[in-house]
Amino acid sequence: MGTTTPPRTLAEALRARGDESLAGLLRARPDLLNPVPNDITQLATRAGTRASVVRALEHLDRFALQTAEALAVAPDPAPYDTLLSLLTGDGLDDGEQRDDAGATVTAALPGALATLREQALVWGEDERLRLVRTARELLAPSPQHPSPTGLGPTVAEATAGMSPGRLQEILVASGLPATHDPVSAVAALSALFTDRTRMAELLDTAPVEALSVLDRLVWGPPYGEVTPNPTPPVKWLRDRGLLLPVSTRTVVLPREAALHLRAGRAHRVPEPVPPVVAAAAERDPQAVDRAAAGQAFTALSTVEELLKLWNGGGPAILRAGGLSVRELKRVAAALEVTEPIAAFWVELAYAAGLLATDGESDERYAPTPAYDEWLDLSAQDRWTHLATAWLPATRVPGLVGGQDAKGRALSALGPELDRSAAPEVRRRVLALFAELPPGTAPDPETLLRRLRWERPLRGSSPSGEGTDLRSRLALWTLNEAELLGITGRGALSSQARALLDEGEDAAGALLAPLLPEPLDHVLLQADLTAVAPGPLERPLAETLSVLADVESKGGATVYRFTPGSVRRALDAGQAAADLHAFLAAHSRTPVPQPLSYLIDDVARRHGHLRIGAASAYVRCDDEAVLNEILADRRSTGLRLRRLAPTVLASQADPGSLLEALREMGYAPAAESAEGDVLITRAGARRTPPRTPPVPVPEGPPVPDATLLGAAVRAIRAGDTAATVVRKESPEGATGTQASGSLPRTTSAETLATVQAAAMTGTAVWIGYVNAEGAASQRVIAPVRVEGGFVTAYDHTADEVRTFALHRITGVAELAEDGQG
Repeated sequence: MGTTTPPRTLAEALRARGDESLAGLLRARPDLLNPVPNDITQLATRAGTRASVVRALEHLDRFALQTAEALAVAPDPAPYDTLLSLLTGDGLDDGEQRDDAGATVTAALPGALATLREQALVWGEDERLRLVRTARELLAPSPQHPSPTGLGPTVAEATAGMSPGRLQEILVASGLPATHDPVSAVAALSALFTDRTRMAELLDTAPVEALSVLDRLVWGPPYGEVTPNPTPPVKWLRDRGLLLPVSTRTVVLPREAALHLRAGRAHRVPEPVPPVVAAAAERDPQAVDRAAAGQAFTALSTVEELLKLWNGGGPAILRAGGLSVRELKRVAAALEVTEPIAAFWVELAYAAGLLATDGESDERYAPTPAYDEWLDLSAQDRWTHLATAWLPATRVPGLVGGQDAKGRALSALGPELDRSAAPEVRRRVLALFAELPPGTAPDPETLLRRLRWERPLRGSSPSGEGTDLRSRLALWTLNEAELLGITGRGALSSQARALLDEGEDAAGALLAPLLPEPLDHVLLQADLTAVAPGPLERPLAETLSVLADVESKGGATVYRFTPGSVRRALDAGQAAADLHAFLAAHSRTPVPQPLSYLIDDVARRHGHLRIGAASAYVRCDDEAVLNEILADRRSTGLRLRRLAPTVLASQADPGSLLEALREMGYAPAAESAEGDVLITRAGARRTPPRTPPVPVPEGPPVPDATLLGAAVRAIRAGDTAATVVRKESPEGATGTQASGSLPRTTSAETLATVQAAAMTGTAVWIGYVNAEGAASQRVIAPVRVEGGFVTAYDHTADEVRTFALHRITGVAELAEDGQG
């Protein structure tokens, strides 16, 4: 596919590439594949569109971008030596030693140029390098969009429209011979600014204040405002063309003059080498793994506690979507964490598919059926499930509490938290961690510098939350990785390395020995507390959480038994004997007598009062108890009245009546319409089956090798059809048609030509109109002609197709040199 003549267009440069090179372009810029281009010309056109070029520029590292910026201010086309000079300088800047930096740039430039060529941002031979026009427009300077290099327009661009008389005045003031030809005047002024010797002589005559003005403009921005009566230094510069007018009040330092003052450099500091990520601390890798495992276990406990909190139905959804600030505060208080951390856990459970909306009319959040399946997994598998949900998630909890571009608050679980750059930043941060030796914690500042070097244009966000979103995502990643147990004491853990490199099974195998084994016992104490010296087995933990309240958490969890907690267990259907047996079976210490008395006392009074719906009633066999309730002033709001010696009626609903009497110190039980005691087990409200939220992709996905190969073949085939050389018909009709027009032959000529091609195995060029009336040109190799149809290999579509003969507008043979 090579060529001996230099390409004249980007399409010709792409056409000269090999298949591997084209596949590399499509891999680097997958947006070019949507849909697959018909041919090379369409591929080149699409590669030059503004949206595609912007996306490609955003994926360049700093030095590749600096190379593109230098080409944007270089002549078009630019020789390689000119580009190199713009990046290294001319070596004449006051004797400053730049040999080492220049050597580094010289060594790195071929690689940066190869990257730009691979992504079709630069094309042409080294003697004639061309930046694609759209990229030049994006990176070239203008008053509205100053160049990233800080350079202004050229003399020719800045003097466009200037009167010949004014040009002559500038020439005379600069010591140049006057000329009435504007083109010659611009050329003479440009030559003066690019001549090191003459330019130095001119600046030697400049006032010191004028040089100070130039110093302020030389590295950009090159524009400045002037008054109608400028100061003498500014007037001196303006008279000699060192400042050229842009408007009545704005002047600009021309590019040639700025490059002289910069010693020929387009950038103040070229950055050909990525910054090194420095180590902040060296720690024992085993200590890192243990710390990360401890935090991983805490993460599992926190997510489980969060979803238990919403087990019977969580908070209502805001009208605009998401969780209210009040509910987030409640979650933070229950988990004993700050609100930003609470938002992270809520979003993590949502990303893992453990939490969703229930879809009811009064829509609320609740655990999903997947949560119950998650609980049945081993601890290490539960952790890998959370970690693998976090890595590709595009929702960013760190944004919660901020505002969107319209000033609206961003809420947890709200609709505006997706940032497509988050997964790429997250994985890149962890990859930089993994490049360090085990146990090494990186310095965050150097890590951020490295990320900025790798993607210097990826900082801004259309959502308006800041100008350096990528850095903020990186900092949030550091915090979230520590919370989740990906890192421990600031360093990447071994299990996280395995997760990134080998997968979930390898990570789980490394994590399992580091997690504490669940215990089957507690230590009961005389002060009505129970101490769990470690994590408890699930049945024990679930029963104990109903029978007692958690008083403190940490390395050991302390539970406290209260009348309310015991009543909660009795309401769940447990009998006093069951509770005594449970405590005796799971306590390593004897059951304290006060705890036994507490259970028996609550059980004795539990259910003595019965409450049902009348609106509501209270039933009790002991008339004295009902008399006591009626006499209590706290029962006034319940509007009780006696229906019978053992029955009171109330205007309150049964639930309110039940709570009110419990607050008064009684232990009533609810009963059904049949008079049976209602057992109020801990409710488990679940949403319908839900899938986890799908990450919002950042542009089209990177195609796999199969798709790339098929796409390249299709583009090549379409290009063959579009550029193939056709033989002229005997009358010369085909040869005289305009390029791209359909061939025209009679039906008999068409049939004879395709039959001959099928017999000889040659390809022909046809015009074809499909059933929808769309006309196209195709190169086909007929295989069989029968029944009014042609079965042929379609080079344009790279597949075998059947064509109706009556829809073929005409056919022409291919020239000998066009069949390859």
